[in-house]
Amino acid sequence: MATPTDLVYTPEDLERQSFADPALAVLGHPVDHSISPAMHNAALAEMALSDTRFATWRYFKFDVAPEDLPRTLERFHARGFLGVNLTVPHKVIAFGHVAEIDAAARPIGAVNTLLRLPRGWRGYNTDGHGLATAVREELGATLAGAAVVLLGAGGAARAAAVECLQRGCSSLWISNRTPARLDALLPVLHPLAAAVRLQGFDPLAPPRDLPAGALVINATSLGLRPNDPPPIDLARLPRPAGVFDMIYTPAKTALLRAAAALGVPHADGLSMLVHQGARALEIWSAARVPVAAMQRAARQALGWA
Repeated sequence: MATPTDLVYTPEDLERQSFADPALAVLGHPVDHSISPAMHNAALAEMALSDTRFATWRYFKFDVAPEDLPRTLERFHARGFLGVNLTVPHKVIAFGHVAEIDAAARPIGAVNTLLRLPRGWRGYNTDGHGLATAVREELGATLAGAAVVLLGAGGAARAAAVECLQRGCSSLWISNRTPARLDALLPVLHPLAAAVRLQGFDPLAPPRDLPAGALVINATSLGLRPNDPPPIDLARLPRPAGVFDMIYTPAKTALLRAAAALGVPHADGLSMLVHQGARALEIWSAARVPVAAMQRAARQALGWA
């Protein structure tokens, strides 16, 4: 009998309990807030209606301390788990502990999706796909040819920056509160930029030559807490074409409230979460994934439905 999928497990549970075959999981620390099991299990249930091989697939969540991740990945592989998602803080840690890295993930230096191979894990990063798809669906915009103002210089920002450059944005302006972090990121991105204008700036002093009609993307954590200020004052920027905030809870961050007040099209990050998850399930299953089912399940898990 399959173990309940709505519980939080630990690596020790791999020895104590029986899990589905094939089994999938998300690993994080903490991970109790993750709605990935709800999304993936809803998709698998719908997929099983037309393909019975998915009837036994289940997706679980495990709380894994960062120092335990390398050994835990070995244990998951030994137990036969088909695939694993990684969330904070494991995406960068896992990069050096997998057998293969997908070419698109190499410049990011982080992986969020692992596929089981006979000799180990193959690492992918589906965050960029999730971002590009969400921006298109929610804002009717494309990264190709867009002027992008990216807020943040951490792991999420690096994945977004790589995606923007790989898809051929016209310019990429990166803002971060910590200059040292920004200074460390820009040289990593320059080889990908080619002729694309790539420039960093202080969010408290936006340059005068920022382009009008840019797409503003928030990849910082500012907005997660109710009293967080916006990561940038939108009123000090030339009018953007749209604002996308990777944060999805709360749904209306200070940045998105500011965008609404200015009449600028805007969207939260739930669609990005759904589409990066759908791409991971495509990698594991090699099948068509019902994104709408994942979207409904995500909204229900957040109490939005």
